[in-house]
Amino acid sequence: MHRNSRILVSLLVVVALLAIAPTGVTAQPAEPTNDSAFPVTLTDATGTEVTLDERPERVTTTNPSAAQVMWELDADSQVVGLTQFAHYLEGAETRQNVSSTELGVSVERVVATEPDLVLAPNATSVETVERLREAGLTVYHFPAATDFADVKSKTSTIGQLTGNEQAARETNAWVDANVEAVSAATADADRPRLLYPLLGGFAVGGDTFIHEIITTAGAENVAAAEFDGYEVLNDERVIELEPEVLLVTDQTEGQILGSEPHASTPAGRNGETVSLEVNYINQPAPRSVVYSTRDLATQLHPGPYDESAFVSRSEAAASLDGSAANATDMDDSNATTDDSPTGVSAPGFGPVVAVLSLVGGSLLLGRRSGAA
Repeated sequence: MHRNSRILVSLLVVVALLAIAPTGVTAQPAEPTNDSAFPVTLTDATGTEVTLDERPERVTTTNPSAAQVMWELDADSQVVGLTQFAHYLEGAETRQNVSSTELGVSVERVVATEPDLVLAPNATSVETVERLREAGLTVYHFPAATDFADVKSKTSTIGQLTGNEQAARETNAWVDANVEAVSAATADADRPRLLYPLLGGFAVGGDTFIHEIITTAGAENVAAAEFDGYEVLNDERVIELEPEVLLVTDQTEGQILGSEPHASTPAGRNGETVSLEVNYINQPAPRSVVYSTRDLATQLHPGPYDESAFVSRSEAAASLDGSAANATDMDDSNATTDDSPTGVSAPGFGPVVAVLSLVGGSLLLGRRSGAA
């Protein structure tokens, strides 16, 4: 069974490469403010000029990272459709589920939401984007997000497309402030050798936003010297790399530490792990960057970094009230969101990790292991 699951994951990753948390009841979100100029025309990752004549009132997202951005912009009232993997967002259950019964999204379900705009992160295949456009929908396809700058660019673009530019600036300010706080706290700290194993023998390498989370939080990503992106790391090499810490998530907990080859590493022998929430660490989106860097730094370096260094959304927004509030460079934007800590770091990354996350979730539906 284990071998078949691993083969399934590997096959789905190849396909993806070729295609290149319960919440409490709260008040209804306020209607987002239309602070963007329309019409707006932007060129997406397929080279297509996407034009919106007016603010879209009905937005459907095809991957959870785009949904997370909309929630962070306080624009969730505009969202009418999302995938099942955005379930952790408050109120997501009231939106239409556009996931396919197999892998990816259902074109028919997306069309049924009657969206004014479809936000499609890069894990959505170009073929699916074309089918949605053939059905008469306006679709913006995002490029891969491989670092924090890409996450901020995605946030700015979504803000512009949906009429929430100020919220996007505030969100990016929130990201910047917290990344800077973590970076400053961990600058002089010893950097443990860390490995983030994924399902199916894959690991997280360099040139990924997850790699930047790891290094910002004060660790050395040992797989980064082996490859960029997400690739299989053979058992012998895992042992040779001698990771001192293994990063596990609520998805992989109980499957990594006590199994080979990880049990034979220094991290395995000493029981050294850090635990993050898969819904955040694996999604290139604002909350993912803020909470994952914070929570990883808290576990790796509890002395140099503590909660007092965390910058709330309101504090970050206030920083824009002066001269920064008049800045028009979206790359310098800042932002804010949920001020409450998550306790653990926290899904839409690139195609490979997206597939691993989706498949991993389905494999875990029938068997939930205990803590590592």
